[in-house]
Amino acid sequence: MSEDYAPPDEPLEIIHADHEILVVVKPHGLLSVPGKGTHLSDCLLSRVQAVYPEALLVHRLDRDTSGVMVFALTPHAQRHLGLQFEKRQVRKIYVARVWGRVADKTGTVDLPLIVDWPNRPRQMVDFENGRPAQTDWRVVRASDEEARIRLYPKTGRSHQLRVHMKAIGHPILGDPFYAEGPARDFPRLMLHSESLKLRHPDGGKGMSFSAKAPF
Repeated sequence: MSEDYAPPDEPLEIIHADHEILVVVKPHGLLSVPGKGTHLSDCLLSRVQAVYPEALLVHRLDRDTSGVMVFALTPHAQRHLGLQFEKRQVRKIYVARVWGRVADKTGTVDLPLIVDWPNRPRQMVDFENGRPAQTDWRVVRASDEEARIRLYPKTGRSHQLRVHMKAIGHPILGDPFYAEGPARDFPRLMLHSESLKLRHPDGGKGMSFSAKAPF
């Protein structure tokens, strides 16, 4: 990542807080965790810990992706939530705007992914060495130029939604890695973590948290 990192100066948006978990909205353009170098120290984790020093990381979103993130406020909650993510028990829903006319209303992308080492952090489809990755999708609204879709990842690979949409010919608008030409000419990556459904670490009650996409 270059020196031009300019994270947004926005107040912390808290959706939910209790004795075990904290749920916030990550803005577009902000790292989830610190990068290498002092110029990349500003991140959502550090901003959260400025208010909740005990906060612990559970999962991440790409810098260019906005939306719902959950943090643990105790080691127990971190273990509990971490296992839910590991066992694919957390239901994640994203909303995106993608390039082109999408002919079908729903679909599934099942393409294994691996890091593209010479071009990292880019990822790529690799049927021999890639790790399994599956994404369900459903069109919300469509035109000849673009479509608004909801994405339901079954796995959590790096850049999974971005690579999968590119692979089926509908890259996410504004994607600096995978979109080309007019599809790339947007002010931000049009990808947002709309909701998370999980079990509370204290008692296992199902809870759902959401934040409306800003685009």
